[in-house]
Amino acid sequence: MAQGKEIRSKIKSVQNTQKITRAMQMVAAAKMRKAQEHMQAARPYAECLLAVMGHFRAAHPEYRHPFMAVRPARRAGLLVVSSDRGLAGALNANVLRVAVTTLRTWQEQGVEAEIGVYGGKAAAYFRRLGAPVVAQAAPLGDRPALSTILGVAKVMLDGYRTGRIDRLVIVFNRFQNTMTQRPVADTVLPLPATADDALAHRWDYLYEPDARSVIDDAFERYIETRIHGALLENQASEQAARMVAMRAATDNAGQLIGDLRLAYNKARQAAITQELAEIVSGASAV
Repeated sequence: MAQGKEIRSKIKSVQNTQKITRAMQMVAAAKMRKAQEHMQAARPYAECLLAVMGHFRAAHPEYRHPFMAVRPARRAGLLVVSSDRGLAGALNANVLRVAVTTLRTWQEQGVEAEIGVYGGKAAAYFRRLGAPVVAQAAPLGDRPALSTILGVAKVMLDGYRTGRIDRLVIVFNRFQNTMTQRPVADTVLPLPATADDALAHRWDYLYEPDARSVIDDAFERYIETRIHGALLENQASEQAARMVAMRAATDNAGQLIGDLRLAYNKARQAAITQELAEIVSGASAV
């Protein structure tokens, strides 16, 4: 019964694969909970800081930070956030699709581009594409250091400060829920407009010791927060997508095992029937 042995071998192989995917699902679920906690803890601070930056933009201090300057876009910078590893469904493919679409839109508008990359998947993709990558941080790991995060961004920020680039956009996966992660392209610089009713009367802060030191420090925190928040969102999205993908793989493996067992039982029944027929034929011949 050679066919039956081959099917048993396949069943054993799929069962081993199912054990791996189930373990990866459980690990991803645990990591997702931690990533969600970090992401949700960072959101209130980021939202308040964005509101403060909106007030800076509407106010009229004696010092105007270079990042407040709005210039016609001739050259733009794109920060792309991806995961280091695959097995996360279409997560990386979706964010890379948005990044490429953004680059094509700029190209059609006559805007040159340079790219900064976070994550191994995006780094490998743009390397194969031959795109103008000026800085990259890969691999990131589960808890990337702040120096790693800001190292890539500093290249872009220096470019904006000196006028080499006129716009900075970050592309990442925004976590909505366990089943939904939406790739987005958010403008980091120039400072995006804030839809805040409190800005209508154009009030200003009292700066101590002076507007320059306060605004410079606030912009540094703003850039750190935007990029760090995007990485946290993407990490939560990665673990959620991996958990869903591994759960689907585990379920598919179970279904395949059921189909293989059915095929094995049919083959075994056919072999038994054939043996009985041979015995009956032998007895009849005697």
